[in-house]
Amino acid sequence: MADSPERRDSRSLTAVLARRRVPLGFIFAVVAVVLARPTWASWRMGLLVAAVGEAVRVWAAGHLEKSREVTRSGPYRLLRHPLYAGSAVIAAGVVVASRSVIVGVLVTVYMVATITAAVRSEEAFLAKAFGDTYDRYRRSAAEPMWRRFSIERALRNREQRAVIGVLAGFAILALKVMLSI
Repeated sequence: MADSPERRDSRSLTAVLARRRVPLGFIFAVVAVVLARPTWASWRMGLLVAAVGEAVRVWAAGHLEKSREVTRSGPYRLLRHPLYAGSAVIAAGVVVASRSVIVGVLVTVYMVATITAAVRSEEAFLAKAFGDTYDRYRRSAAEPMWRRFSIERALRNREQRAVIGVLAGFAILALKVMLSI
């Protein structure tokens, strides 16, 4: 039975959003900086929130063996997608720091669209690659694995890029605060 055109279009849009979420993120970041009205108080609070989100991402990246297994250690024992959860918390920190309702709306639209697409793509890959193992994990029926956090693994998963991105974004917002005084 063939897929309907609507279903094919939905899947292709999902694939495009999943693949293009990082470049789209840079575009949204530029718009967010332009529209942001940060103060030192909003900047500090936003940075604190974003740091919590990045800590979750680092913790997850330090357990993840991407495309090799269904990781079930560290934060993966608690959440199916801790990297995306960490990204959502970082995004909330950016919204707090920006002190802009428009930025809040744009960030929310971006995060919902791209993270939903990424989760759908990733889950389809994991189901196909790992079958029953992933299905049991998704149902919370899989045995947890016990693996220590590894900074080497986090670096192999390129989490330093996200750390640098958060630091750069907040440095730019700090510069915007300094120039507005």
